[in-house]
Amino acid sequence: MTTIADGSKSLPLLFLGQNTDPHSERGVECPGALPPASDPDLVERALKAKAALGDQVFVLGHHYQRDEVIQFADVTGDSFKLARDAAARPDAPYIVFCGVHFMAESADILTNDAQTVILPDLAAGCSMADMARIQQVEAAWDALADAGVADVTVPVTYMNSSADIKAFCGRHGGVVCTSSNAETALNWAFEQGEKVLFLPDQHLGRNTAVLQLGMSLDDCVVYDPHKPGGGLTREQVAAAKMILWRGHCSVHGRFTPESVDDVRSRVPGVNVIVHPECRHEVVTKADQVGSTEYIIKALETAEPGTSWAVGTELNLVQRLAKQHTDKNIVFLDKAVCYCATMNRIDLPHFVWALENLVAGHVVNPIKVDSDTEHYAKVALNQMLALPGKTARD
Repeated sequence: MTTIADGSKSLPLLFLGQNTDPHSERGVECPGALPPASDPDLVERALKAKAALGDQVFVLGHHYQRDEVIQFADVTGDSFKLARDAAARPDAPYIVFCGVHFMAESADILTNDAQTVILPDLAAGCSMADMARIQQVEAAWDALADAGVADVTVPVTYMNSSADIKAFCGRHGGVVCTSSNAETALNWAFEQGEKVLFLPDQHLGRNTAVLQLGMSLDDCVVYDPHKPGGGLTREQVAAAKMILWRGHCSVHGRFTPESVDDVRSRVPGVNVIVHPECRHEVVTKADQVGSTEYIIKALETAEPGTSWAVGTELNLVQRLAKQHTDKNIVFLDKAVCYCATMNRIDLPHFVWALENLVAGHVVNPIKVDSDTEHYAKVALNQMLALPGKTARD
């Protein structure tokens, strides 16, 4: 415990994954069980409000959501699947999206004008999506134009990006991708041009280019929006095939090669499976790499008695461990938390949103302007037109 100059005491400094402070913000224990809802009547209130709304509301729950929230989801899945599920329910006037902001934007883009998408907590953002702002991306495009390569560069953005970044790709002949169809999207992009500007996750871009398209690490450069010209010389830009945006997932980016070595030393015969948003040096040490849906299916079909260390968000890993008790499923690292922004969608916010709908009040509507929606749809439709795998996160 530290003491401030005026004599008051501050909160204790805690090392990640070690010790907890019951008086700090709920949900930050790392790792471990999330605390129960503060109001014991919240579950009953959620059930009552959802029943009162009936077919008027359709609840979407992302895989990374808390159990206390996901129990009320009409469908669960990754972000793009959920957005398409919302579009498949045109008669539901209210879509309550238990996820993060860019996901709710995608749902609004794909649903009709008579539907309203609601995000229970507007603070539920995405650190990765926030690492690529439209002004930064437009400045980067200008830098590529100055270097004489914009005309041969195709922008590709990961689904985990804001609507205006998706629209930017639509305006410039690009495409959206998910973690499972990134290879297909990049192959298409290289048929259109000589280079790719990959937004906003450098790790997914690098892993796909090197491990699936057979490029070398030297073919990839990282554009840092906080440095003049992205911190790259004209020669580096000219030589690169993949121009990777300097962004990452705050959860997946924290797994390390040491995490893999440690779990292998602790769990005999363990299979390590990770998301492609993880660092390249982690992915190359893993036994399997795949999207959220890939990980779920791999564990569903795994042989009983096998051991698995999973490198993805902790809520999902814990849920999979509960669902498959015939297997030994553990979290890859001992010192990585839940997705902090995803966990902002808690039961109090969910109940608040539903009860307001019952009372005739729409709170936290997510609405993408018509111009942005149009060009974002161009990029999304180009993704849907790609051959091969069904798009998933």
